[in-house]
Amino acid sequence: MENLGLEEQNVEQPPLQEKVNWGRFALDIIETLGLAVVLFLGINAISARVRVDGFSMRPTLEDGEFVLVSKMSYRFGQVDRGDIIVFHFPMNPEEELIKRVIGLPGDHISVQAGVVSVNGQMINEPYIASTPTYSGEWDVSDGQLFVLGDNRNNSNDSKDWGLLPLDKVVGKAVVIYWPPPFWNVLEHTQILTAQ
Repeated sequence: MENLGLEEQNVEQPPLQEKVNWGRFALDIIETLGLAVVLFLGINAISARVRVDGFSMRPTLEDGEFVLVSKMSYRFGQVDRGDIIVFHFPMNPEEELIKRVIGLPGDHISVQAGVVSVNGQMINEPYIASTPTYSGEWDVSDGQLFVLGDNRNNSNDSKDWGLLPLDKVVGKAVVIYWPPPFWNVLEHTQILTAQ
């Protein structure tokens, strides 16, 4: 009897085959795809990703950098002077531009002798590439913004095409996320008048 028990133990058992539950597998794939779509739509509802094209925001932003934009910033808050915003270009709504807000509704903007003034007060601008070589005056009407690039003399902005309607604003630029060596949270320097 004992020998028979040993023989039974030495008999090779066929490998167990795992039954594939194709129904559960398909359901898992559908759930994963559904979750991916929900996440994609949710992320796109609150943010955008924009590639900087050109040198109009130099030295703050460089050509080819990718920026994360918060679409929610202005649903719960106001646009401030100094904010870096992304907007649909009024002359071509398919194109998105990125500039800095200089003037708000009701402001009077003046550029004279290389100095930008808001409501008669010179503003401090440590972020610009060089002082502007142009001059002009603009009154910002209700529902509009006055925007300039930080590279003042090499920027297509409000000095060229006029005021920006508030409803064209996509959101506030918050982070440079590509390329990795340039990862950076963008500073939205509050424009202060010189004392």
